[in-house]
Amino acid sequence: MLLDVRDLEVEFRTRDGVAKAVNGVNYSVEAGQTLAVLGESGSGKSVTAQAVMGILDMPPGRITGGQILFQGQDLLTLKEEERRRIRGAKMAMIFQDALSSLNPVLSVGAQLGEMFEVHRGLSRKDARTKAVELMDRVRIPAAKDRVGDYPHQFSGGMRQRVMIAMALALEPDLIIADEPTTALDVTVQAQVMDLLAELQRELDMGLILITHDLGVVADVADKIAVMYAGRIVENAPVHEIYKAPAHPYTRGLLDSIPRLDQKGQELYAIKGLPPNLMNIPPGCAFNPRCPLARDMCRTDVPPLYEVSESRTSACHFWQEALHA
Repeated sequence: MLLDVRDLEVEFRTRDGVAKAVNGVNYSVEAGQTLAVLGESGSGKSVTAQAVMGILDMPPGRITGGQILFQGQDLLTLKEEERRRIRGAKMAMIFQDALSSLNPVLSVGAQLGEMFEVHRGLSRKDARTKAVELMDRVRIPAAKDRVGDYPHQFSGGMRQRVMIAMALALEPDLIIADEPTTALDVTVQAQVMDLLAELQRELDMGLILITHDLGVVADVADKIAVMYAGRIVENAPVHEIYKAPAHPYTRGLLDSIPRLDQKGQELYAIKGLPPNLMNIPPGCAFNPRCPLARDMCRTDVPPLYEVSESRTSACHFWQEALHA
């Protein structure tokens, strides 16, 4: 197993109270496999990823429980210096807003080359050569001429390719892509996803794709973990999720996707709003918005029921949801 997250818990202490952002998350990724983590904004997707990468702001964030096993080693037991050696070399992250993630006063070549200078001890000249090779690899046109350009001189799609190049620089075993297609048009989204899939196959990397767009993951993911209010509410192979979701929340996400055969009809929307993480409802956190909610949903937190050998659902009435 490449990455195995077990019972991870993260909270944020603020003046207004304690926000429980991640509440016992479990998921795993193998080499060459793509896991898509889905959910609305605020469901805990990015916080979980930051905890895995070791870049969580602490304080106010705090990991209060669980394990993060990477190649069998619990990252939470390592010192910061040891985590830093793993970060970039063994695991890397592609952030969702390339313009704000890249340094505006350094050239793209300098930022890509820094990885090789720090982790591989290359000279500045050799690091620049490596930067050009990386830019070619992610298909940035005229890489040799553009290596000295600054982030603002690139289009949104090209900036995202630079972020992918930066993550791939040291050929890590795991990449976490946090909404890598945000703010890109549909054509560029497809190009970026195709590029990620191709590079993943080439390097046999594990990939965690964080998104709220189910349309993006249909062709690239092997399995999907659906998050709500800091918990995994459904975990299943991608084709099973799309065929028949076993949780009402997953069903709501799928029903909200525009479909060609429903042209002109009003889009479905999940009623209500995600819960305040400082005041998560008792029982199932989704119960105030759930069409299947009953009395036990308001009092008993549902465990992850085993739907099949490779599938779980945190719904007391998963059988009803599955056959809805």
